[in-house]
Amino acid sequence: MTPFIKKKDIKNDWYIINAQNVAVGRLAAFISTVLRGKNKSTYNPHIDNGDFVIVTNIEKIKFTGKKFENKKYYKHTGHPGGIKETTPSDLATKNKFADILKLAVKRMLPGGPLSKKQLTKLKIYNGNSHPHDIQKPKIINFEELNKLNIVK
Repeated sequence: MTPFIKKKDIKNDWYIINAQNVAVGRLAAFISTVLRGKNKSTYNPHIDNGDFVIVTNIEKIKFTGKKFENKKYYKHTGHPGGIKETTPSDLATKNKFADILKLAVKRMLPGGPLSKKQLTKLKIYNGNSHPHDIQKPKIINFEELNKLNIVK
């Protein structure tokens, strides 16, 4: 049985992941696990026990197959006939690489106020630099976890 953890006992770690040549879906699944805290032995679904995740080099992220052109993201404005669609290639031309990963991670989290709070722990940056050096993030070599994580 998992013991319940109190809010004062929660310790959030910081992790940094380099997204260069990494598959979007695999990275999003890993990030959602860390944001929820499912990688810890003290996981409880109703407590925000997750860690902070910093993702760098987001502009070099990859899709497998033809998903970069063919995958569609839908949203509705709430008005009749108000369905809007976009593709990852459209977002890339607008230089919104962070939105591609954020949408993938958001859809892998359960809905509700807790998942919105957990999504704020995701920090995404273009290039190699980030302003979170003071937190001393631990480096995760995502490419080495599984050979399928890398897209050539």
